[in-house]
Amino acid sequence: MVKIARWNYDGGTREGFVEDDNCFALPGGSTVQHLLQAGLEKTLSIAAETCRTVRPVALGNVQLLAPLLPGTIRDFVAFEEHVEGVRKSIDGVAGVVAEWYEAPTFYFTNPHTVTGTGEVIGIPGGCSELDFETEVAAVVGHVPGSEGRNLSASDAHQHIFGYTILNDWSARDLQRREMKVSLGPCKGKDFANTLGPWIVTADEFEHLHDDQGFLPLAMAVEVNGEAIGQDLLSNMGWPFAELVAYASQDSVVRPGDVLGSGTCGGGCLAELWGRNGAKTPPPLKTGDSVGMTVAGIGSILNTVGERREAVTRVPASSRPGTKDRGSRKVRETVTNH
Repeated sequence: MVKIARWNYDGGTREGFVEDDNCFALPGGSTVQHLLQAGLEKTLSIAAETCRTVRPVALGNVQLLAPLLPGTIRDFVAFEEHVEGVRKSIDGVAGVVAEWYEAPTFYFTNPHTVTGTGEVIGIPGGCSELDFETEVAAVVGHVPGSEGRNLSASDAHQHIFGYTILNDWSARDLQRREMKVSLGPCKGKDFANTLGPWIVTADEFEHLHDDQGFLPLAMAVEVNGEAIGQDLLSNMGWPFAELVAYASQDSVVRPGDVLGSGTCGGGCLAELWGRNGAKTPPPLKTGDSVGMTVAGIGSILNTVGERREAVTRVPASSRPGTKDRGSRKVRETVTNH
């Protein structure tokens, strides 16, 4: 099995491959991004040569980092069970909107706050309802002769370089307020995403796809060692190839882009709050550990850190005329012309 990773060792960052509990660093300053640009077929040959010729370092002696520095992160909401539960928690409304069934939906999140397994995740300022989201992410790689634009599902499948685990950390109270503005989450989401522990190349899963392209991988999440939820990746509403294809319509997907599946059924606290009618289990607190495992990929584990004590809301101007200032400017412009 080819696993692609980044790690800290002996005072520096290395990038390369993990095999049989050993790490093999790419020579000559090459990076994971270089592998993604090279494409899957070339990467497999580089992996064989690197693991044959490079002196290994024991996996237990390194600190794994996020396996890549993404170009973009598109996070979908592809599990119907999750949508039903979390909508009641966030919006106070039961059921799934008809539009969810019409096409996959995603939002862009922050590639600059990506963390790896083992890192401490601080609670953002103003947050009292920290949550996790259990996901799998597809990582895009280069396909010769394709620019990654307006892809069909079959072509998009070839652009999937590999898979990793994604924890889309969420400040639910911040998110709940933000989404009332009818735009989407912002500060409720962009403080942290965890990817890891590595990227497992797509060829390792090829024989597992069913006739519609779904992967029946078991997913599970624990808090402080206690099981919270589990699901199958194949319960997505769309297979990953369809998600990548949809993202590429009138746009482009490029090597290093990450596309999350969205939270699996039972994969976050907010979904359970919606079903239970109460905040049970409770929101995460300082010192809690969150572990996620996906069959065929591995596990990630993070600890919740301290809350940053800060006031982050910035109210709109309260000067007289704030509410009608925009319309007044329009009237004045029309009158002056």
